[in-house]
Amino acid sequence: MRPRGRVHPALPGLAREVRAGELSRREFLTRATALGVSVSAAYAAGFLPAAAQETSARRSGGTLRIQQDVRPLKDPRTFDWPEIANVARGWLEYLVEYQADGTLRGMLLSDWQVNEDASEYVLVPREGVTWNDGTAFGAEDVARMFDYWCDGSVEGNVMAASLSSLKDPETNRLAEDAVTIEEGAVRLRLRRPDATLMVSLADYPAAVVPAEFDPETMLEAPKGTGPYVPESLTPGEAAVLVRAEGHVWWGEDLPGWGPATLDRIEFVDLGTDPATWVRAIEDDRIDMLYENVGRFIEEAEALGWTHSEVTTAATVVLRGNQTAEVNGRTPYADRDVRAALALAVDNAVCLELGYDGFGEVAANHHVAPIQPDYADIGPSDFDPVQARATLIKAGLQDFEHEIITLDDGVTRRTGAAIEALLLDAGIRATHTALPGSRFWSEWKSFPLSITEWYHRPLGVQIMALAYRSGAVWNETGYANPDFDAALDRALTIADAEERVAVMVELETMLREDAVIVQPYWRSLVRHYRPEVVGAEMHPSFAIHLYALGLAE
Repeated sequence: MRPRGRVHPALPGLAREVRAGELSRREFLTRATALGVSVSAAYAAGFLPAAAQETSARRSGGTLRIQQDVRPLKDPRTFDWPEIANVARGWLEYLVEYQADGTLRGMLLSDWQVNEDASEYVLVPREGVTWNDGTAFGAEDVARMFDYWCDGSVEGNVMAASLSSLKDPETNRLAEDAVTIEEGAVRLRLRRPDATLMVSLADYPAAVVPAEFDPETMLEAPKGTGPYVPESLTPGEAAVLVRAEGHVWWGEDLPGWGPATLDRIEFVDLGTDPATWVRAIEDDRIDMLYENVGRFIEEAEALGWTHSEVTTAATVVLRGNQTAEVNGRTPYADRDVRAALALAVDNAVCLELGYDGFGEVAANHHVAPIQPDYADIGPSDFDPVQARATLIKAGLQDFEHEIITLDDGVTRRTGAAIEALLLDAGIRATHTALPGSRFWSEWKSFPLSITEWYHRPLGVQIMALAYRSGAVWNETGYANPDFDAALDRALTIADAEERVAVMVELETMLREDAVIVQPYWRSLVRHYRPEVVGAEMHPSFAIHLYALGLAE
């Protein structure tokens, strides 16, 4: 482990890439902070010029009303939608926090160090943090979380996959001696190097819970470290957070964090139709949108609301479930069937018709140019004539493909565009839009559907979450031992630039195996009243509740 006070040996090389124009500031910040280098340390060492900091004063008190889907709360390690985490962020916080500029900063950790091959980490808990019942938060809580996260027996526990480098494959639990407490810090000894560990701790299923946590009582007994607690939650209607009485939040007087100024935060579920959101703006029923899309962006701006936009690795994916049966057969187990769909879809048309051009055309491999480990393997092919011929070769030219989407403004419109493109290519297709209650409960099991995927700091994270054999969020049914082996190699490479060579293999396998049609990368837009502070759009849809307030 490198001594405290020294910069990571990779940092000077990263800085040279920035100066040479080979690496963006965002990529530098993501890679440097994941290795344990604070942003201030990078600036102080002269590797980057300091970025301008903007702060806005917030008045004490007030209520803020946020349009957002309200979904049932559950065990955080099984969170599968950012909207769930946004409500729970009021009292359940994170060891580290991912910022809109690409950086990681310590939240319940004050510091961390990583050795040169990312096989050992030392995590330093922040001093002065207490749970809202007055008990102290410390190294024992940090160490305990890894046993909780690495329990692979819990159905839907995505953290067990994200932290697989700490697990014993035989017990499917945290490996013995993988986590130790040393002089008030927590040392992690990984079974294999993993450069994604710190960004995984910032992902929305990584909320920190108390030792006695029970998901069945998390509303009635909301113990956490954050400044708010839940007052009520009715799925599909509303959730309300209020200040935690008698609790002195650790960030209250800490620069860059507090104070948390609001008395009350209301999440208002208005359904999936953006027209309803705009009507709520006109009727003065909300102060902030979770996001805005399509022509409704101009409508919100015409009403005088503030526009916030960010480039992201968020996307939508059309995938055939390779294990799903349709009338006694598994059509999407056939690579030719999947390839025919990919060849028939013009990704640029999907971006224009499905998302009004607010983004960039993608290339059917689910790694974005904004991610530091992106490899450019060129555009995907569009050839509708060959698409029809490939489907005939598979013997399924008369099969009708039912595209399932959520009845919303993004996946629904993209689904309609893909339906039209398939029909133009002579491929039978129909499009079915489902209400949220049904779509969300069945999203992994549909034979052919479009799913919304959210931004992750690193491309290799998405590969592990979505395409590894048997992964919790693997909705494609893709199971390729060669892909899994290459993914394991990629996860051991600490430097993202070196990882790019393996990413070429991974991206190429996904595309050649025609696992997905991934048409575009989304620029995300949010609108809010001009007097609202701290509501800027986040690449991962995270709403940092402590930062929200009303201008003085």
